[in-house]
Amino acid sequence: MTPEPMKDAARDAVANAPLRVLARGGYAANGAVHVLIGTIILTIAFGGTGESDQSGAFRAVGAAPLGFLALWVLAGLLWALAVWHVLEGILISRGSDVKKWGVRISEWGQAVVFGALGTVAASVALGARPDAEQTAEDASRGVLAVPGGALLLGAAGLGIGIGGVVFVVMGTRRSFRSKVAIPPGRLGVTITVLGVIGFIAKGVSLAIIGTLVVVAAIRVDPEAAGGLDGAIDALLGVAGGPVLVGAVGAGFVSYGVFCFFRARFAKL
Repeated sequence: MTPEPMKDAARDAVANAPLRVLARGGYAANGAVHVLIGTIILTIAFGGTGESDQSGAFRAVGAAPLGFLALWVLAGLLWALAVWHVLEGILISRGSDVKKWGVRISEWGQAVVFGALGTVAASVALGARPDAEQTAEDASRGVLAVPGGALLLGAAGLGIGIGGVVFVVMGTRRSFRSKVAIPPGRLGVTITVLGVIGFIAKGVSLAIIGTLVVVAAIRVDPEAAGGLDGAIDALLGVAGGPVLVGAVGAGFVSYGVFCFFRARFAKL
């Protein structure tokens, strides 16, 4: 059980209007990142080059005029959204203990993701050049070096893959609508379509990343692991690869635009 004083503090925090505004801005920042990633993936699909991950997107922002300032704004908004999800996890009160902890872990998992994104944006603003692919390989190498590491890495890959399946299910069943106050009429239909396409595309990419990690565990080969760049390379290697990569890129753009609408209509 969450201590009541902690819940009281969390309630006071979520009632804070500036924090709510910043959290909505965090969804918009997440949308901007996904639109950039999707654009880079589309460029690769048409024969261009680029780094189709968060690091590549942030470096593209940094290369633009006033990019340094934009990166710090993105970092701050993403951190604010991470804090919001931490508070949401603390305030979960409905359902059985098992269900509450399941939702709580989901909220805190999202907090970790947004917090990490903000940290990557800040590191790029400070001049770092993070390499997501190398980071994934190094992390896999570290896990494989410990006793039972292959099993741990395989479990991590399965977890990522399951996360991808969850995104696909949320897209096909449109269950993401429970998090957003979908407006009536054509605007609501547009937001729903963007969500369906975006969630499915992101789910597919996560499923491929999870598969790469599982393969790395089976082969005991950290270089087989990879992030989004590795997933895109894997798709390019199959029949009709450029078309599939283009579909994923379009899906990421759709998800990004959905996040812009979520910034306005999210149920906070």
